[in-house]
Amino acid sequence: MAKLVQAPTRFTHQDWTTSNLTKYANAESERAAAERLVDESKRLSLETEKRTEKTQRDVNKKFQQRLDDIRYWKDELDDKLAGITTEIDNLLAFKTRVEKALEATHEPLHIAKQCLMNREKRQGIDLVHDDVQKELIKEVEAIEGVQALLQRSLEQAIEQIRLNRKAKFQLEKDLKDKFSVLSIDEYCEQLKNNSPNIDFKEGTAKIEANSVSPEDWQDFSHANILKAERERQSSVDLRSLVDGILQQTCNDMRKQCREVNVAFDKRIAETKDTKGKLEDHLNKVLAQMAEMEENIARLQKAISDKEQPMKLAQTRLDTRTQRPNVELCRDPVQYRLIEEVHEIEGSVAGLQARLAEAEASLKGLIRNQLSLDEDIQVKSNTLFIDEVECMGMRKSINIQSF
Repeated sequence: MAKLVQAPTRFTHQDWTTSNLTKYANAESERAAAERLVDESKRLSLETEKRTEKTQRDVNKKFQQRLDDIRYWKDELDDKLAGITTEIDNLLAFKTRVEKALEATHEPLHIAKQCLMNREKRQGIDLVHDDVQKELIKEVEAIEGVQALLQRSLEQAIEQIRLNRKAKFQLEKDLKDKFSVLSIDEYCEQLKNNSPNIDFKEGTAKIEANSVSPEDWQDFSHANILKAERERQSSVDLRSLVDGILQQTCNDMRKQCREVNVAFDKRIAETKDTKGKLEDHLNKVLAQMAEMEENIARLQKAISDKEQPMKLAQTRLDTRTQRPNVELCRDPVQYRLIEEVHEIEGSVAGLQARLAEAEASLKGLIRNQLSLDEDIQVKSNTLFIDEVECMGMRKSINIQSF
Protein backbone atom coordinates (compact mmCIF):
# COMPACT_ATOMS: atom_id res chain seq x y z
CA MET A 1 0.00 0.00 0.00
CA ALA A 2 2.87 2.28 0.70
CA LYS A 3 4.35 1.53 -2.72
CA LEU A 4 1.14 2.28 -4.45
CA VAL A 5 0.71 5.76 -2.94
CA GLN A 6 3.88 7.59 -3.89
CA ALA A 7 4.65 11.25 -3.20
CA PRO A 8 4.85 13.60 -6.24
CA THR A 9 8.19 14.18 -7.82
CA ARG A 10 10.11 17.00 -6.39
CA PHE A 11 11.91 19.47 -8.62
CA THR A 12 14.73 21.68 -7.82
CA HIS A 13 14.60 25.42 -7.93
CA GLN A 14 16.79 25.28 -10.95
CA ASP A 15 14.33 23.01 -12.66
CA TRP A 16 11.55 25.37 -11.80
CA THR A 17 13.44 28.35 -13.09
CA THR A 18 14.45 26.54 -16.25
CA SER A 19 10.89 25.45 -16.87
CA ASN A 20 9.60 28.96 -16.51
CA LEU A 21 12.27 30.37 -18.79
CA THR A 22 11.47 27.72 -21.36
CA LYS A 23 7.81 28.56 -21.28
CA TYR A 24 8.66 32.24 -21.54
CA ALA A 25 10.79 31.53 -24.57
CA ASN A 26 8.17 29.28 -26.19
CA ALA A 27 5.42 31.79 -25.60
CA GLU A 28 7.56 34.62 -26.95
CA SER A 29 8.52 32.58 -29.97
CA GLU A 30 4.93 31.56 -30.68
CA ARG A 31 3.75 35.10 -30.11
CA ALA A 32 6.41 36.49 -32.39
CA ALA A 33 5.49 33.92 -35.03
CA ALA A 34 1.85 34.78 -34.59
CA GLU A 35 2.65 38.46 -34.80
CA ARG A 36 4.63 37.90 -37.97
CA LEU A 37 1.76 35.81 -39.35
CA VAL A 38 -0.69 38.55 -38.47
CA ASP A 39 1.47 41.14 -40.18
CA GLU A 40 1.99 38.94 -43.19
CA SER A 41 -1.73 38.17 -43.29
CA LYS A 42 -2.53 41.87 -43.17
CA ARG A 43 0.02 42.51 -45.87
CA LEU A 44 -1.29 39.59 -47.97
CA SER A 45 -4.86 40.72 -47.49
CA LEU A 46 -3.90 44.21 -48.55
CA GLU A 47 -1.92 42.90 -51.52
CA THR A 48 -4.70 40.58 -52.65
CA GLU A 49 -7.24 43.34 -52.21
CA LYS A 50 -5.15 45.71 -54.30
CA ARG A 51 -4.47 42.98 -56.87
CA THR A 52 -8.14 42.06 -57.03
CA GLU A 53 -9.12 45.72 -57.37
CA LYS A 54 -6.49 46.18 -60.06
CA THR A 55 -7.66 43.03 -61.83
CA GLN A 56 -11.26 44.18 -61.62
CA ARG A 57 -10.29 47.58 -62.98
CA ASP A 58 -8.44 45.84 -65.79
CA VAL A 59 -11.42 43.58 -66.41
CA ASN A 60 -13.72 46.63 -66.47
CA LYS A 61 -11.33 48.35 -68.86
CA LYS A 62 -11.32 45.24 -71.05
CA PHE A 63 -15.11 45.27 -70.89
CA GLN A 64 -15.12 48.90 -72.01
CA GLN A 65 -12.74 48.12 -74.85
CA ARG A 66 -14.79 45.10 -75.79
CA LEU A 67 -18.01 47.08 -75.68
CA ASP A 68 -16.40 49.78 -77.81
CA ASP A 69 -15.37 47.13 -80.34
CA ILE A 70 -18.84 45.62 -80.34
CA ARG A 71 -20.48 49.04 -80.73
CA TYR A 72 -18.06 49.92 -83.54
CA TRP A 73 -18.85 46.78 -85.51
CA LYS A 74 -22.52 47.10 -84.67
CA ASP A 75 -22.52 50.64 -86.09
CA GLU A 76 -20.65 49.41 -89.16
CA LEU A 77 -23.16 46.59 -89.63
CA ASP A 78 -26.05 49.01 -89.07
CA ASP A 79 -24.64 51.33 -91.72
CA LYS A 80 -24.18 48.54 -94.26
CA LEU A 81 -27.60 47.11 -93.42
CA ALA A 82 -29.21 50.50 -94.06
CA GLY A 83 -27.28 50.75 -97.34
CA ILE A 84 -28.18 47.28 -98.60
CA THR A 85 -31.82 47.73 -97.50
CA THR A 86 -32.07 50.98 -99.44
CA GLU A 87 -30.39 49.36 -102.42
CA ILE A 88 -32.84 46.43 -102.33
CA ASP A 89 -35.73 48.92 -102.43
CA ASN A 90 -34.08 50.81 -105.31
CA LEU A 91 -33.45 47.62 -107.27
CA LEU A 92 -37.01 46.45 -106.65
CA ALA A 93 -38.19 49.74 -108.14
CA PHE A 94 -35.94 49.15 -111.17
CA LYS A 95 -37.28 45.59 -111.45
CA THR A 96 -40.80 47.03 -111.59
CA ARG A 97 -39.66 49.48 -114.29
CA VAL A 98 -38.21 46.63 -116.36
CA GLU A 99 -41.41 44.58 -115.93
CA LYS A 100 -43.54 47.53 -117.07
CA ALA A 101 -41.21 48.21 -120.00
CA LEU A 102 -41.37 44.54 -120.99
CA GLU A 103 -45.15 44.54 -120.72
CA ALA A 104 -45.32 47.73 -122.81
CA THR A 105 -43.54 46.01 -125.74
CA HIS A 106 -46.36 43.50 -126.27
CA GLU A 107 -48.82 45.91 -127.90
CA PRO A 108 -46.34 47.47 -130.41
CA LEU A 109 -45.13 43.98 -131.34
CA HIS A 110 -48.70 42.75 -131.82
CA ILE A 111 -49.54 45.79 -133.97
CA ALA A 112 -46.40 45.37 -136.10
CA LYS A 113 -47.16 41.68 -136.70
CA GLN A 114 -50.82 42.47 -137.40
CA CYS A 115 -49.75 45.09 -139.95
CA LEU A 116 -47.60 42.47 -141.68
CA MET A 117 -50.56 40.05 -141.70
CA ASN A 118 -52.93 42.72 -143.01
CA ARG A 119 -50.54 43.68 -145.79
CA GLU A 120 -50.56 40.06 -146.98
CA LYS A 121 -54.14 40.81 -148.10
CA ARG A 122 -52.85 43.22 -150.73
CA GLN A 123 -53.70 42.06 -154.24
CA GLY A 124 -51.93 41.66 -157.53
CA ILE A 125 -49.03 43.92 -158.33
CA ASP A 126 -49.46 45.76 -155.01
CA LEU A 127 -48.25 42.70 -153.10
CA VAL A 128 -44.77 44.17 -153.25
CA HIS A 129 -41.86 43.93 -150.79
CA ASP A 130 -41.68 47.70 -150.35
CA ASP A 131 -39.99 49.95 -147.80
CA VAL A 132 -42.97 49.64 -145.48
CA GLN A 133 -42.62 45.88 -145.47
CA LYS A 134 -38.88 46.12 -144.79
CA GLU A 135 -39.34 48.62 -141.94
CA LEU A 136 -42.13 46.55 -140.37
CA ILE A 137 -39.89 43.47 -140.40
CA LYS A 138 -37.11 45.54 -138.84
CA GLU A 139 -39.56 46.80 -136.21
CA VAL A 140 -40.62 43.25 -135.29
CA GLU A 141 -36.96 42.19 -135.04
CA ALA A 142 -36.10 45.31 -132.99
CA ILE A 143 -38.96 44.79 -130.52
CA GLU A 144 -38.18 41.09 -130.15
CA GLY A 145 -34.54 42.05 -129.51
CA VAL A 146 -35.68 44.60 -126.92
CA GLN A 147 -37.84 41.95 -125.25
CA ALA A 148 -34.93 39.52 -125.06
CA LEU A 149 -32.65 42.23 -123.61
CA LEU A 150 -35.24 43.33 -121.06
CA GLN A 151 -35.92 39.72 -120.08
CA ARG A 152 -32.21 39.16 -119.44
CA SER A 153 -32.07 42.40 -117.43
CA LEU A 154 -35.10 41.28 -115.41
CA GLU A 155 -33.46 37.93 -114.65
CA GLN A 156 -30.24 39.68 -113.61
CA ALA A 157 -32.22 42.04 -111.35
CA ILE A 158 -34.05 39.14 -109.72
CA GLU A 159 -30.78 37.29 -109.10
CA GLN A 160 -29.12 40.44 -107.72
CA ILE A 161 -32.08 41.03 -105.40
CA ARG A 162 -31.65 37.47 -104.13
CA LEU A 163 -27.95 38.10 -103.48
CA ASN A 164 -28.72 41.43 -101.80
CA ARG A 165 -31.28 39.78 -99.54
CA LYS A 166 -28.81 37.03 -98.69
CA ALA A 167 -26.21 39.65 -97.71
CA LYS A 168 -28.89 41.51 -95.73
CA PHE A 169 -29.81 38.32 -93.90
CA GLN A 170 -26.17 37.76 -92.91
CA LEU A 171 -25.93 41.35 -91.67
CA GLU A 172 -29.17 41.05 -89.69
CA LYS A 173 -28.05 37.76 -88.17
CA ASP A 174 -24.68 39.28 -87.26
CA LEU A 175 -26.39 42.37 -85.84
CA LYS A 176 -28.75 40.23 -83.80
CA ASP A 177 -25.75 38.45 -82.28
CA LYS A 178 -24.02 41.78 -81.71
CA PHE A 179 -27.09 43.14 -79.95
CA SER A 180 -27.25 40.04 -77.75
CA VAL A 181 -23.59 40.13 -76.82
CA LEU A 182 -23.80 43.89 -76.25
CA SER A 183 -26.62 43.36 -73.78
CA ILE A 184 -24.71 40.54 -72.07
CA ASP A 185 -21.44 42.43 -71.77
CA GLU A 186 -23.15 45.66 -70.73
CA TYR A 187 -24.89 43.70 -67.98
CA CYS A 188 -21.60 42.06 -66.93
CA GLU A 189 -19.77 45.38 -67.03
CA GLN A 190 -22.21 47.08 -64.66
CA LEU A 191 -22.14 44.23 -62.11
CA LYS A 192 -20.39 45.20 -58.82
CA ASN A 193 -19.14 43.30 -55.80
CA ASN A 194 -22.27 44.26 -53.91
CA SER A 195 -24.68 43.43 -56.75
CA PRO A 196 -27.52 41.18 -55.54
CA ASN A 197 -27.48 38.81 -58.50
CA ILE A 198 -23.92 37.53 -58.23
CA ASP A 199 -23.13 34.04 -56.97
CA PHE A 200 -20.55 31.28 -57.17
CA LYS A 201 -20.57 29.45 -60.51
CA GLU A 202 -18.35 26.42 -60.43
CA GLY A 203 -16.55 25.38 -63.62
CA THR A 204 -16.97 28.70 -65.43
CA ALA A 205 -13.29 29.65 -65.40
CA LYS A 206 -12.50 27.99 -68.75
CA ILE A 207 -12.33 28.68 -72.49
CA GLU A 208 -15.31 27.26 -74.37
CA ALA A 209 -14.39 24.70 -76.98
CA ASN A 210 -16.53 26.38 -79.68
CA SER A 211 -15.25 29.88 -78.97
CA VAL A 212 -13.39 31.90 -81.60
CA SER A 213 -10.42 34.23 -81.45
CA PRO A 214 -10.91 38.03 -81.52
CA GLU A 215 -9.34 38.04 -84.97
CA ASP A 216 -11.83 35.46 -86.24
CA TRP A 217 -14.67 37.40 -84.59
CA GLN A 218 -13.57 40.59 -86.31
CA ASP A 219 -12.93 38.85 -89.63
CA PHE A 220 -16.45 37.37 -89.58
CA SER A 221 -18.15 40.77 -89.35
CA HIS A 222 -15.63 42.29 -91.75
CA ALA A 223 -16.39 39.56 -94.28
CA ASN A 224 -20.14 40.18 -93.94
CA ILE A 225 -19.59 43.91 -94.43
CA LEU A 226 -17.36 43.37 -97.47
CA LYS A 227 -19.86 40.96 -99.04
CA ALA A 228 -22.74 43.36 -98.41
CA GLU A 229 -20.77 46.26 -99.88
CA ARG A 230 -19.75 44.15 -102.86
CA GLU A 231 -23.35 43.14 -103.55
CA ARG A 232 -24.54 46.72 -103.01
CA GLN A 233 -22.00 48.03 -105.53
CA SER A 234 -22.94 45.27 -107.98
CA SER A 235 -26.56 46.30 -107.53
CA VAL A 236 -25.71 49.97 -108.14
CA ASP A 237 -23.80 49.02 -111.30
CA LEU A 238 -26.71 46.86 -112.46
CA ARG A 239 -29.16 49.70 -111.89
CA SER A 240 -26.96 52.01 -113.93
CA LEU A 241 -26.81 49.42 -116.71
CA VAL A 242 -30.56 48.79 -116.59
CA ASP A 243 -31.28 52.52 -116.64
CA GLY A 244 -29.19 52.86 -119.80
CA ILE A 245 -30.89 49.83 -121.35
CA LEU A 246 -34.36 51.21 -120.60
CA GLN A 247 -33.48 54.55 -122.17
CA GLN A 248 -31.75 53.03 -125.19
CA THR A 249 -34.49 50.47 -125.90
CA CYS A 250 -37.13 53.19 -125.63
CA ASN A 251 -35.21 55.39 -128.07
CA ASP A 252 -34.66 52.48 -130.47
CA MET A 253 -38.35 51.54 -130.47
CA ARG A 254 -39.44 55.15 -130.94
CA LYS A 255 -36.97 55.64 -133.78
CA GLN A 256 -38.10 52.47 -135.57
CA CYS A 257 -41.75 53.37 -135.01
CA ARG A 258 -41.12 56.73 -136.67
CA GLU A 259 -39.30 55.02 -139.55
CA VAL A 260 -42.29 52.70 -140.11
CA ASN A 261 -44.78 55.59 -139.95
CA VAL A 262 -42.70 57.66 -142.39
CA ALA A 263 -42.53 54.68 -144.76
CA PHE A 264 -46.30 54.22 -144.45
CA ASP A 265 -46.93 57.92 -145.14
CA LYS A 266 -44.69 57.85 -148.22
CA ARG A 267 -46.25 54.65 -149.49
CA ILE A 268 -49.79 55.90 -148.89
CA ALA A 269 -49.00 59.18 -150.68
CA GLU A 270 -47.39 57.25 -153.54
CA THR A 271 -50.38 54.90 -153.79
CA LYS A 272 -52.85 57.81 -153.71
CA ASP A 273 -50.88 59.59 -156.42
CA THR A 274 -50.80 56.44 -158.55
CA LYS A 275 -54.50 55.81 -157.96
CA GLY A 276 -55.27 59.39 -158.96
CA LYS A 277 -53.26 59.03 -162.16
CA LEU A 278 -55.01 55.73 -162.91
CA GLU A 279 -58.38 57.41 -162.40
CA ASP A 280 -57.31 60.24 -164.72
CA HIS A 281 -56.31 57.71 -167.35
CA LEU A 282 -59.56 55.83 -166.82
CA ASN A 283 -61.55 59.02 -167.37
CA LYS A 284 -59.57 59.69 -170.54
CA VAL A 285 -60.12 56.13 -171.72
CA LEU A 286 -63.84 56.37 -171.02
CA ALA A 287 -63.99 59.65 -172.92
CA GLN A 288 -62.02 58.10 -175.79
CA MET A 289 -64.33 55.08 -175.77
CA ALA A 290 -67.35 57.35 -176.13
CA GLU A 291 -65.64 59.18 -178.97
CA MET A 292 -64.65 55.89 -180.60
CA GLU A 293 -68.21 54.59 -180.38
CA GLU A 294 -69.37 57.76 -182.11
CA ASN A 295 -66.65 57.25 -184.72
CA ILE A 296 -67.78 53.67 -185.35
CA ALA A 297 -71.35 54.84 -185.70
CA ARG A 298 -70.21 57.43 -188.23
CA LEU A 299 -68.21 54.83 -190.16
CA GLN A 300 -71.13 52.44 -190.18
CA LYS A 301 -73.39 55.20 -191.42
CA ALA A 302 -70.84 56.18 -194.06
CA ILE A 303 -70.69 52.57 -195.26
CA SER A 304 -74.46 52.38 -195.24
CA ASP A 305 -74.63 55.65 -197.13
CA LYS A 306 -72.57 54.07 -199.96
CA GLU A 307 -75.17 51.38 -200.59
CA GLN A 308 -77.60 53.55 -202.56
CA PRO A 309 -74.94 55.14 -204.81
CA MET A 310 -73.58 51.65 -205.44
CA LYS A 311 -77.03 50.37 -206.28
CA LEU A 312 -77.58 53.33 -208.60
CA ALA A 313 -74.31 52.91 -210.46
CA GLN A 314 -74.73 49.15 -210.83
CA THR A 315 -78.35 49.55 -211.92
CA ARG A 316 -77.33 52.04 -214.59
CA LEU A 317 -74.59 49.74 -215.84
CA ASP A 318 -76.93 46.78 -215.87
CA THR A 319 -79.64 48.76 -217.67
CA ARG A 320 -77.21 49.99 -220.37
CA THR A 321 -76.26 46.42 -221.17
CA GLN A 322 -79.67 46.29 -222.83
CA ARG A 323 -78.71 48.82 -225.51
CA PRO A 324 -79.27 47.25 -229.01
CA ASN A 325 -76.65 46.51 -231.59
CA VAL A 326 -74.17 49.18 -232.29
CA GLU A 327 -75.65 51.33 -229.54
CA LEU A 328 -73.81 49.14 -227.09
CA CYS A 329 -70.99 51.61 -227.21
CA ARG A 330 -68.07 51.99 -224.76
CA ASP A 331 -68.82 55.63 -224.40
CA PRO A 332 -67.49 57.97 -221.64
CA VAL A 333 -70.65 57.34 -219.63
CA GLN A 334 -69.87 53.63 -219.55
CA TYR A 335 -66.31 54.20 -218.45
CA ARG A 336 -67.31 56.75 -215.82
CA LEU A 337 -70.01 54.44 -214.41
CA ILE A 338 -67.46 51.64 -214.13
CA GLU A 339 -65.04 54.04 -212.42
CA GLU A 340 -67.86 55.10 -210.09
CA VAL A 341 -68.54 51.47 -209.11
CA HIS A 342 -64.83 50.84 -208.44
CA GLU A 343 -64.57 54.13 -206.62
CA ILE A 344 -67.52 53.27 -204.35
CA GLU A 345 -66.13 49.78 -203.79
CA GLY A 346 -62.77 51.34 -202.82
CA SER A 347 -64.48 53.80 -200.50
CA VAL A 348 -66.51 51.07 -198.85
CA ALA A 349 -63.39 48.90 -198.50
CA GLY A 350 -61.52 51.82 -196.92
CA LEU A 351 -64.42 52.58 -194.62
CA GLN A 352 -64.75 48.92 -193.62
CA ALA A 353 -60.99 48.72 -192.92
CA ARG A 354 -61.21 51.87 -190.84
CA LEU A 355 -64.31 50.43 -189.11
CA ALA A 356 -62.37 47.27 -188.25
CA GLU A 357 -59.56 49.37 -186.89
CA ALA A 358 -62.03 51.45 -184.84
CA GLU A 359 -63.71 48.33 -183.46
CA ALA A 360 -60.30 46.85 -182.56
CA SER A 361 -59.32 50.12 -180.92
CA LEU A 362 -62.59 50.12 -178.96
CA LYS A 363 -61.88 46.61 -177.75
CA GLY A 364 -58.41 47.74 -176.70
CA LEU A 365 -59.90 50.69 -174.86
CA ILE A 366 -62.39 48.38 -173.14
CA ARG A 367 -59.56 46.08 -172.07
CA ASN A 368 -57.66 49.06 -170.74
CA GLN A 369 -60.77 50.26 -168.94
CA LEU A 370 -61.17 46.87 -167.25
CA SER A 371 -57.46 46.79 -166.39
CA LEU A 372 -57.59 50.31 -164.99
CA ASP A 373 -60.76 49.54 -163.03
CA GLU A 374 -59.11 46.45 -161.60
CA ASP A 375 -55.89 48.29 -160.73
CA ILE A 376 -57.85 51.12 -159.13
CA GLN A 377 -59.67 48.56 -156.99
CA VAL A 378 -56.29 47.04 -156.07
CA LYS A 379 -54.99 50.48 -155.09
CA SER A 380 -58.17 51.20 -153.11
CA ASN A 381 -57.72 47.92 -151.26
CA THR A 382 -54.07 48.75 -150.57
CA LEU A 383 -55.00 52.21 -149.30
CA PHE A 384 -57.65 50.74 -147.01
CA ILE A 385 -55.13 48.27 -145.59
CA ASP A 386 -52.29 50.77 -145.17
CA GLU A 387 -54.17 53.95 -144.27
CA VAL A 388 -57.24 52.67 -142.42
CA GLU A 389 -56.29 49.34 -140.92
CA CYS A 390 -52.54 49.64 -140.31
CA MET A 391 -52.16 53.36 -139.59
CA GLY A 392 -55.41 53.27 -137.62
CA MET A 393 -53.84 50.69 -135.31
CA ARG A 394 -50.47 52.41 -135.21
CA LYS A 395 -52.02 55.62 -133.86
CA SER A 396 -52.57 53.76 -130.58
CA ILE A 397 -48.84 53.01 -130.19
CA ASN A 398 -47.48 55.03 -127.27
CA ILE A 399 -43.88 54.14 -126.40
CA GLN A 400 -43.22 55.50 -122.92
CA SER A 401 -40.03 55.89 -120.96
CA PHE A 402 -39.81 53.77 -117.81
